[in-house]
Amino acid sequence: MKLILNKIGDPYRMILEDTSGKTCIMDSGEQEMSPMQLLAGALVGCMSIDVLHILRKQKEDPATYKVEIDAYKNPDVVPSPFEKIHLLFHVDKSVPLKKIDRAINLSLDKYCSVRASLDKEIEISYEINQF
Repeated sequence: MKLILNKIGDPYRMILEDTSGKTCIMDSGEQEMSPMQLLAGALVGCMSIDVLHILRKQKEDPATYKVEIDAYKNPDVVPSPFEKIHLLFHVDKSVPLKKIDRAINLSLDKYCSVRASLDKEIEISYEINQF
């Protein structure tokens, strides 16, 4: 994987681009997502690909799927890494709860490359909300 980061504005507005031309703009301010927001999003994005893939292999295809992220980092410490990340999975009742739970655990423990790249000290918890 090769990525290029260029500063495009003040004070810290940057654009990240891959070799195929896909881009992502980030900043430390209010206009764009920060690198830490993107990291939390990368975790849930990676896990969601795993979860949905596992469910599809089991002939399950949720009509509704959404994940809320509540990430905590200690602002009084530098650097300020994530200490806790809590995920709330919203999945419709068409998918059995046991299948969703198993898919999430498989992602966390075995398949998610982003999780494998994060410090093991980060406490990651989750809940499942079916409706």
